[in-house]
Amino acid sequence: MQISAGDTAWMLTSSALVFLMSPGLAFFYSGLVRRKNALNTLMMTCVAISIGSLIWMLLGYSLAFAPGTPFLGGLSFALFNGVGAEPIAYAATVPALVFALFQGMFACITPAIISGAIVERMKFTAYLLFLSLWSIVVYAPVAHWVWGDGGWIHNLGALDFAGGTVVHITAGIAALMCAWLLGARHDHRRAPLIPHNVPFVLLGAGLLWFGWFGFNAGSALAANGVAALAAFNTNIAAAAAMLTWLLLETVRSGKPTAVGSATGTVVGLVGITPAAGFVYPWAALLIGVITAVVSFSVLQLRSKTTLDDTLDVFACHGIGGMCGALLTGVFAAKAVNAAGADGLLYGNPSLLGVQALAVSATVLYTALASAVLVAFVRLVMPIRAGLREELEGLDRHAHGEEAYHDTSAIGSLGEAVLVRLDSVKSAQERNMTGKRSDDFEPIASSQ
Repeated sequence: MQISAGDTAWMLTSSALVFLMSPGLAFFYSGLVRRKNALNTLMMTCVAISIGSLIWMLLGYSLAFAPGTPFLGGLSFALFNGVGAEPIAYAATVPALVFALFQGMFACITPAIISGAIVERMKFTAYLLFLSLWSIVVYAPVAHWVWGDGGWIHNLGALDFAGGTVVHITAGIAALMCAWLLGARHDHRRAPLIPHNVPFVLLGAGLLWFGWFGFNAGSALAANGVAALAAFNTNIAAAAAMLTWLLLETVRSGKPTAVGSATGTVVGLVGITPAAGFVYPWAALLIGVITAVVSFSVLQLRSKTTLDDTLDVFACHGIGGMCGALLTGVFAAKAVNAAGADGLLYGNPSLLGVQALAVSATVLYTALASAVLVAFVRLVMPIRAGLREELEGLDRHAHGEEAYHDTSAIGSLGEAVLVRLDSVKSAQERNMTGKRSDDFEPIASSQ
């Protein structure tokens, strides 16, 4: 194994591009929430970088990529033991540290994606505990299944070029479970929940699109033709999905929106992720269009239910990842990438079956494990913000600072409820002697 300076430079650049996706996601999510929760939403994404990086070094990388069983890697790489300047089989032309760094960026952004489903109502400390445990219990094992040498899904021949299954399906399913188990915000479907800063949304989507070139093309693990193909397919799928989403919006409501353009772009990027280095560009275009139609439809259906997936993480990432993984089983061509396989369109229906099995196993395991982790966090600490915290905004209560010093951000409904809460509490205090005001529990306590 010979280290290539060009491949190493490309992988270091790709690692930086993937890192940039986390601030991009932070702006994308923050712009979509109400301004009283803008900083809290930014923090939920940004803190995942720190926690994810530490967990990856301590344990995550080893559980994902060290030799082990078909279901979990061993501990030989814990604390980056033996991970140095020499290359390894996963990436034969770059130092092992570069490969580990690149994969670590994926481990940082994946749990951050989940936060979009539970912003504006989950306690920050509870979220930190959840994402720490989830990175070990869900992300690392699934990464080993799909990408690890000896992983059982890898052994079946399932294809996931850059994380459609490992990243987006796991994050989307975890988001669905968290949103369901936490319950809806108090004013869900009772008050307009309008994005507070659409330019932030567009900025975030632009940074994500830019960073995704590293996410997908970097997954070639070398500066070669496959990387070039993955970069081109990434761009084509995002462009096709954006325009498809705008067309669907125009047909449905008469107007294409800026938020829709950003959402469609992200959905296209998600959809092409598992297929980026395995399909022709014309197939990437179709993947972008199909994924946008399916995700848009699921989002519309979700909006008619009581499920409060705040930023529709499941519809965009979960469904987008599933579509991309299954369509890889249709459009993959060995003529494009000899390391891949032929799909249904090229006479190999078994690949679609393997992709469906990989998707199903990942969905079931992630749903069960995420539900157990939510239950555990609920046992050890309050997981849900109290009613007053939710009404006044988590910026003030969780961080002691605000993005915007404007009390009108609470909204008229929130102000009315706060006035009522204060009057009820005052009446309680007058009727119960011998106790100070700080002896009383909030009207709506945390779960």
